[in-house]
Amino acid sequence: MTELLNGFPKPANCPEPGECIRVERPEDGLAIVVLDPPHRSLAVLDAPLLYDLDKVVQELENDSSLKAVVFSGRNPTQFAAGADIDGISGITDKSEAHRVVSFVHDIFSRIESLKATTVAAVGGAVPGGAYELSLSCDYIIALNDPKTRIGLPETQLGIIPGWGGSHRLPKRVGIPSALDAILSGRLYNAKTAMKRGMVDRLAHADQLVSIASDVAMGRMKVRKKERGIYKYLVDRNPLARLVIGYQVRKMIMAKTKGRYPAHPLAIDLVLNSMGANSHKMSESESEAVADLATGDVCKSLVSIFFASEAAKKYARGTKEFEPRKLEHAAEIGAGVMGGAIASVLAEKGLNTRLIDLSRDALDASEIEHQQTILKKMKRRRLKPHLADAAIDRLRTSTKIDGIRNAQIVIEAVAERLDIKQQVLQQVAAQVDDKCIIATNTSSLSVSKIAEGIPNPERVVGMHFFNPVRKMPLVEVIRGEHTSEETVIETAALAARMGKTPVIVKDVAGFLVNRLLGPYLDEAMRLFVNGVSPSRIDKLMLKFGMPMGPLRLLDEVGLDIAMHASESLEQAYGVRMTPCPGISALASDQRLGIKTKRGFYDHSGKGKPQLCDDLANFQTSDDCKGLSDSDIVDRLILSMANEAARCMEENVTATQQELDLATVFGMGFAPFHGGLLRWAEKETHSEIIKRLEKIAAAEDILNRAGGIEKFTPSAWFVEYS
Repeated sequence: MTELLNGFPKPANCPEPGECIRVERPEDGLAIVVLDPPHRSLAVLDAPLLYDLDKVVQELENDSSLKAVVFSGRNPTQFAAGADIDGISGITDKSEAHRVVSFVHDIFSRIESLKATTVAAVGGAVPGGAYELSLSCDYIIALNDPKTRIGLPETQLGIIPGWGGSHRLPKRVGIPSALDAILSGRLYNAKTAMKRGMVDRLAHADQLVSIASDVAMGRMKVRKKERGIYKYLVDRNPLARLVIGYQVRKMIMAKTKGRYPAHPLAIDLVLNSMGANSHKMSESESEAVADLATGDVCKSLVSIFFASEAAKKYARGTKEFEPRKLEHAAEIGAGVMGGAIASVLAEKGLNTRLIDLSRDALDASEIEHQQTILKKMKRRRLKPHLADAAIDRLRTSTKIDGIRNAQIVIEAVAERLDIKQQVLQQVAAQVDDKCIIATNTSSLSVSKIAEGIPNPERVVGMHFFNPVRKMPLVEVIRGEHTSEETVIETAALAARMGKTPVIVKDVAGFLVNRLLGPYLDEAMRLFVNGVSPSRIDKLMLKFGMPMGPLRLLDEVGLDIAMHASESLEQAYGVRMTPCPGISALASDQRLGIKTKRGFYDHSGKGKPQLCDDLANFQTSDDCKGLSDSDIVDRLILSMANEAARCMEENVTATQQELDLATVFGMGFAPFHGGLLRWAEKETHSEIIKRLEKIAAAEDILNRAGGIEKFTPSAWFVEYS
């Protein structure tokens, strides 16, 4: 179907023309246009559907008896999932992208120009292009249901709302609200969308299409939310738009550091929407999408999107195995991480028993849980009855008892093999054979932890990252005996908790910590050998990391980092030998943020400042003369080379999963698309040259494992 849309890629199992849309005529003068493509479980605005929509609109234009048109999905909770992201990722030519976007603009503009009254009856997911189709209608009726989510998330994929959203939404809700919606990429529930004026009326499932029909036929009046005087004080006031533009650009620049080109383009389009006609705005949007969709940032963000969607799909199971919806859980260990895991489990609907020997730790976790839930309720993120239920679902105990009904038990006790084995053996004695037993270990072998436990196929690693509520990644570690069903159900629970699961092989350090090890060690070596600590951290911030490696060491804790590096050395040998400088710096009073002092002084209320005695721990000037690019290479390539070794060992099934883990687990810059995607863009042959340059440098010869660390991996060589 490529030729139908001037280059829009043809999807697999493509239907014949005319099969994606059906038009119902329940009464004279009314047409109900139903998006119902046979090749999709949920309608997507792909080539076949858009081609059919073009033909249907043409027929509607030629129907002189037509009074009203309703656009709907095949059922109330299924309108359309927006534009075809596969299609976006497949376009590499700007002129081709421009033609595709212009084609869709033409369809939506003709819908907007129909003489008949048009109404969109929407429900379920209504993102991006699906909402832009709705915006071209006279009225939007939305399903009053928790599943309804409406918005324009395009900036999250590195593009702008390019099918009319950048100029139709501001005219509907005003410039400030439109900027907030477009720049945040947020999807709103039905009631919030109604309050913001993004839709005109709510309806229940059994009345959605009938109410939309009545509105379209003029039998029911709908009053649109009016901007009133604000339309003239803000939207049509050049001075107000100038001030808003300045403030928003300043905020976005501080947040994105100018690395995401879609945001400033979106700001310009929204601010110009009031003074320009639709044709001019459509052309501006088409040009913007053509530039952005073929650019590297968009391709990188789309690759992360696909990886995230693949992880969610895995968590939904297969035709042969559908994961249970777990109802009862237990969490052993009420430390900072264990308490947070239990809190999230309870919030997400599981009756959760939190167990710890310390009553004080249990009480602290319970108070923290209550405060977190109540804060969400006050901010209207949870309804009062749901907040009460979440609080009630968490119970505590100082004994491993009351867990016979548990369908999953997660332990987060001390990082010692003997302790974890002892705890899980006690758990196994109380739960049934179908209960999943998960260990939240960051470094110990899941297979060894499972030794001696009956039915070891139910033992799995579930590695959360700190802080649990904020970090989006969970590494699901497949032990030697872990069954596929256990892995799927654990991934499903992680997804239910709002996390993205990545399935990882049971190797030392798993994935994220294994990659962070050489990175943090290299930062320590650069520091010890004369590079300014502020320079190290600033260069990594400039590269796109969320914080510098020395600041990250403070967050992790110097003692934890030392323990992790020693474990990695035991597993991988000389290339992971830790820099002795970290033990020289660390002391009981200097472990990072937990003791208020490490590389940074965290004792004040403001932004942490570098400590003034760090020069005392620098033992040479060997690396002081390195260029910025040399420093960046030593830091990033130490990770990239180890990532390539992970690919050799099949630590993750695909490069896509590894890249996803680096973005969600260590904050690797999304605009790079992940660690190995960055290396791919640099080209493997170039990466090999730069690795060999570092390995040959004189200063590295005296460093344990330096040559091995930077010797190009066989994976880079094979795929160069």
